[in-house]
Amino acid sequence: MASLDDLKKRIASVKSTQKITKAMKMVAAAKLRKAQESAEKGRPYSEKMNNVILNLSSGISDKENAPKLLAGTGQDKVHLCVVMTSDRGLCGGFNSNIIKKAKSYFSKILDENKELKIITVGSKGNDQLKRTYGDKIIENISFKESKNANYFDADKVGKIIIEKFEAGDFDVCTIFYNKFKNVITQIPQAQKIIPLNDERNENSSDESYEFEPDEDEILSNLLPKNISTQIFKAMLENQLANKDPEWVQWIMQPETQVKWLTNLLSSIIEVVRQQLLKN
Repeated sequence: MASLDDLKKRIASVKSTQKITKAMKMVAAAKLRKAQESAEKGRPYSEKMNNVILNLSSGISDKENAPKLLAGTGQDKVHLCVVMTSDRGLCGGFNSNIIKKAKSYFSKILDENKELKIITVGSKGNDQLKRTYGDKIIENISFKESKNANYFDADKVGKIIIEKFEAGDFDVCTIFYNKFKNVITQIPQAQKIIPLNDERNENSSDESYEFEPDEDEILSNLLPKNISTQIFKAMLENQLANKDPEWVQWIMQPETQVKWLTNLLSSIIEVVRQQLLKN
């Protein structure tokens, strides 16, 4: 049996490890705050862009010739669903919540005898969906090399969506992602981006504007950028929502284990001390 000195040395070693886990916790908390700031800064920008486009669209006199990215094809037969998950596991319910939301939407579309097409962004979403909807997946996009969400990757996804829309491959496009609420709660979202959803946020206004050049020309430039912006916002939200389970998995568990081991060794020392007193 280990001597008291050995147990005391082991406790000192465990406490030293505890200092390391506390430092790791501080680093992880700083990363979480940074991700939260990025996501929160992106929300008003994407919402404002939506509102500006909707204000512009109200000034279009010829609604029938409005840009198709805004008004759609006029049909509702083919739905493209862009399911955005992570490329890594060990994320708690992060990926499964998005998949559950998407599958519910898929069932509704198929029950209405409409055609379904799927683009997966993130390997974990593709792994889960291909077992049931493998024949519906038309493309899988992965950004494993990218450490953080960035507009370049979002623009790549946006251009793929626009290219397929202009080729007449679908009528409606919906993206699926997790919206960060707090470190405990993430809310799965289904956001229609083509045609543009005519729902202004609560902070929007009905102000009218004068534009140069005309609305049609401005919209032709803004609408493709808006697709990429909405994708980027979803990526930022996902990145933030994914930080919490990752933080709990790799930081909180080791710290808890260190505390448990320290308490266990202290209890053993007390038992050994009591035995020595009896002898």
